[in-house]
Amino acid sequence: MLNISHNQLNKTIDLSKYKSGKNIMDKTYYKFFNRFLLAFAIVMFIVLFLPWTQNITGKGLVTTLKPNQRPQHIMSQIPGRIEDWYVQEGDFVKKGDTILRISEIKSDYFDDKLVERTNQQIEAKSSSVNAYEGKVQALNRQVSALKNEQQLKLKQTENKLLQSHLKVKSDSIDLEAAKTNITIAERQFNRIKTLQEEGLKAVKDVEEKRLKLQETQAKLISQENKYIASQNEVLNAQLELSRIKATYTDKISKAQSDMYTAQSSGYDAKAQVTKLENAATNYKMRNDLLYVTAPQSGYINKVLTGGIGVTFKEGEELVGIMPSQYELAVETYVRPIDLPLLHIGEKVRVQFDGWPAIVFSGWPNASYGTYGAKVVAIENFISNNGRYRILLAPDETDHKWPEAIRIGSGAKTIALLEDVPIWFELWRQINSFPPNYYQPDGTDSKVSKKDKK
Repeated sequence: MLNISHNQLNKTIDLSKYKSGKNIMDKTYYKFFNRFLLAFAIVMFIVLFLPWTQNITGKGLVTTLKPNQRPQHIMSQIPGRIEDWYVQEGDFVKKGDTILRISEIKSDYFDDKLVERTNQQIEAKSSSVNAYEGKVQALNRQVSALKNEQQLKLKQTENKLLQSHLKVKSDSIDLEAAKTNITIAERQFNRIKTLQEEGLKAVKDVEEKRLKLQETQAKLISQENKYIASQNEVLNAQLELSRIKATYTDKISKAQSDMYTAQSSGYDAKAQVTKLENAATNYKMRNDLLYVTAPQSGYINKVLTGGIGVTFKEGEELVGIMPSQYELAVETYVRPIDLPLLHIGEKVRVQFDGWPAIVFSGWPNASYGTYGAKVVAIENFISNNGRYRILLAPDETDHKWPEAIRIGSGAKTIALLEDVPIWFELWRQINSFPPNYYQPDGTDSKVSKKDKK
């Protein structure tokens, strides 16, 4: 019955006359099925030309939009020992409320009066600074007095030197007068002696002239001594002038050296005062750190280091806190091949875990249970999972996100791209091509502008 013979029985014999033929040939459901297949094929062909929104799907978590609104751990800046707890898990605390009290474990800070004693050291060092300042002022006055005294002494010696020079001149004039007198006396003596030898003068007159000559010679010798003595006085005045300069230079230099030493000691004391003030401030702040307070208002999540008498190091996590005021966001991850297709401000649909939803990824308008979001940040460096992190914020123009969503819950994201026919999307999926690259409104690149020109 393969109907391969040229002698076709169905054309020569009417099979519908037989009982079995009637049971087969009279059935009509095959005709309806064929019509259904034809209608389905036509519908599917029409569907291939319906618009399909290309998208990029990803998985992420619910987080907060701002870093200061995310859950955080409270740590202590100093090591210590837990003494008292003032909260328990689930409590609401305001900013500045005390969470726990700790005590010191370092022997350098065991003294309860450490700040008070440091302030006493500061007062003592401050008095030392004042004493050095007073010494510097006294030495400055001493230097000024020595300089004034030096000027007066120099002036006095200079006057004495000038007097000596004048006395030398006077003595030199007297010496010249004495020399003139002795010349006259010798001439008179020789004249009298000549006259006496001629018998014109008596011997008495000669003796008187000889006596007068001797007196004149004595006066000349005396005047020479005075002249030499006055020259010695000039030398002595010059020597005294040099001595005064050297003496007062030494005194002034010593006083200035003492002044500089006092200034150096004063500066060192000031440095010690500053160091002690810094230490006192640090001690005060350290005492404030013995009470661990809440950095912001929120709820105590979990105590990480519990108990009384437990010691910990600085920077060790003590308790977790969740801020009470926060703005929800979703962080999702996309493949590197899809990263160029995403832009700041682009629309994204979000499906939260635990919230029923009917999702048609290619027809966002026909989906139910999804919420609108927009891209606010795109990470520039790849994450450890080999994908890029995208931060999404709620879309103000869409439905408000559910208030019962908690930070850390899962979410699925659908980034909406270009609208294409379904047949094109099927062809792209079969060939494993990426979605179409496009620039959304308001983000045209320079290259696209040049192309348009």
